[in-house]
Amino acid sequence: MSQIEIIAALFGLISVWLTVKENIWCWPTGLVMVFLYIFIFYEARLYSDAILQVIYVFLQIYGWYAWLHGGKDRGELHVTRITRLGAIVWGGVAIAGSFSLGFVMHRYTDAALPYWDAAITVISLVAQWLMAKKILECWLLWITVDILAIGVYAVKKLYPTTGLYAVFLVLAVLGYLTWNKAWKKRLLV
Repeated sequence: MSQIEIIAALFGLISVWLTVKENIWCWPTGLVMVFLYIFIFYEARLYSDAILQVIYVFLQIYGWYAWLHGGKDRGELHVTRITRLGAIVWGGVAIAGSFSLGFVMHRYTDAALPYWDAAITVISLVAQWLMAKKILECWLLWITVDILAIGVYAVKKLYPTTGLYAVFLVLAVLGYLTWNKAWKKRLLV
């Protein structure tokens, strides 16, 4: 456990809480978190997670822009639902990507828990992309990621991060319920 890990976890909590509330400040606080976790995961030999954090830097910037200007007439973005085809495509990407990245990490690196780490990485990328688009089902993927991450990070003795993901799990359920309510409310307008 390091002070950097504790600071990263605190910024993560703030970021996810703000995301649940659809508050635009989720993106800059998320940027701080992902920068710090690049180093934390590299040191723990969770290379897929470290790579994920690098990609998150760009997705955080994209999400920030999309939430501000990605809606109708370049206005605010509102919560929507994924299409059936979208669910099939993104589900396939998550499964194939997890196995592919896991294989590469297992075969070519000394990665700890390569397949589990890869699943967290790939599912997180899909969830992050859907979240940037404000698609409700992103929260179902975050719930899956959080469950996997709690186990992996506990095994790696990253206890503040394990605790963070336990809280993320609760927040993901809350996020799903909150965004679902917002989506239903927009249907009535």
